[in-house]
Amino acid sequence: MSIFSGLFHSRDKPGNRSGGTLGFLFGNTTSGKPVNERTAMQTSAVYACVRILSESIAGLPLHVYRYTRDGGKERTAAHPLYRILHDEPNPEMTSFVFRETLMAHLLLWGNAYAQIIRNGNGQVIALYPLLPNKMDVSRNRAGELIYTYYRDWEESGGRPKQGGATLRRDEVLHIPGLGFDGLIGYSPIAMAKNAIGISLATEEYGASFFANGANPGGVLEHPGVIKDIGRVKDSWNAVYQGSGNAHRIAVLEEGMKFQQIGIPPEEAQFLETRKFQVNEIARIFRVPPHMVGDLEKSSFSNIEQQSLEFVKYTLDPWVIRWEQSLQQSLLLPSEKASLFIRFNLDGLLRGDYQSRMNGYAVGRQNGWLSANDIRELEDMNRIPSEEGGDLYLVNGNMLPLSQAGNFYEEEASENAGTNAGR
Repeated sequence: MSIFSGLFHSRDKPGNRSGGTLGFLFGNTTSGKPVNERTAMQTSAVYACVRILSESIAGLPLHVYRYTRDGGKERTAAHPLYRILHDEPNPEMTSFVFRETLMAHLLLWGNAYAQIIRNGNGQVIALYPLLPNKMDVSRNRAGELIYTYYRDWEESGGRPKQGGATLRRDEVLHIPGLGFDGLIGYSPIAMAKNAIGISLATEEYGASFFANGANPGGVLEHPGVIKDIGRVKDSWNAVYQGSGNAHRIAVLEEGMKFQQIGIPPEEAQFLETRKFQVNEIARIFRVPPHMVGDLEKSSFSNIEQQSLEFVKYTLDPWVIRWEQSLQQSLLLPSEKASLFIRFNLDGLLRGDYQSRMNGYAVGRQNGWLSANDIRELEDMNRIPSEEGGDLYLVNGNMLPLSQAGNFYEEEASENAGTNAGR
């Protein structure tokens, strides 16, 4: 460590930097709407994308494996970490809820944190989620990463950055997203604040439009002079404003006329803007539009392919990020050479019933799948070995190329011997 101490001291503090000022990260957007992780979730497209990805990661089977001597792998259900990851990371949460929570943090803040509770032997006995907006990552004098968890505004009595608890690197499970320094991820919401701000603005415009009875603003024209303009305006709004008063018949007195001056939604391309922003937000999270309810460009012939691409190009990078962070933080140094942690994506990659059966038939006929291998993939009970459940069969008309013609040569040799005997 002393050799590189100068290097570590010279490094900047890890941080979520995106241009030098916090105003670039958050605050008002060009649409005028303030955007942060919590207001972004009020957008239906953002909520749908976060929910889909969080539930997908949380629903995947997660196991601890051990390398075998023959180069294979086997589950190690007896390992203490197996129950924590597969069943319940702490007495208050299931594995599904824990992973769903951390994945939502990762998608919104760009980082996911959990406190690691260990026993005297250094083994993990519990994991507790930590809110990313309360976490500060820095370095101590030795250049080592330290995590300080602060109380929020209410917990600290209006004194932020007070009463923080400092945790060592081995006490925190940190899953960073895409970032500039490789240590801290930056918030996808901050990076896409203008796109989300437009979506929030269009939703507010639509809500205001229907709140006004689905009628744009206008003016009341009077041929004379109105002494109490406020009274006339208030009486008009009291009777005709609001969606509950839509399509009511207006009665105008004293030659008054109503002149509409608002821009109709179709001319302002209101619906087209809302559709585009759904695709824009889906693009941010790399979620196929049909998974957030936009079926305009989906069909029966391509929707299955889009679902498989979702697993390959969207989920798989997140899965690898999770697996490597779990292995780095939770496994003991002495265990990393023999143990590893894996999600199982097979269930999401399975095709329809006919496609699976055709694939199983090919594997069975070519000898690389047994009946029990297939039954396990279909979540069925095994056939006892004595009844042939573990047999690997090969078509009789297939043989190695080196043995091609052996039967002909043996038959020719036998015929030659018979003729010589005569």
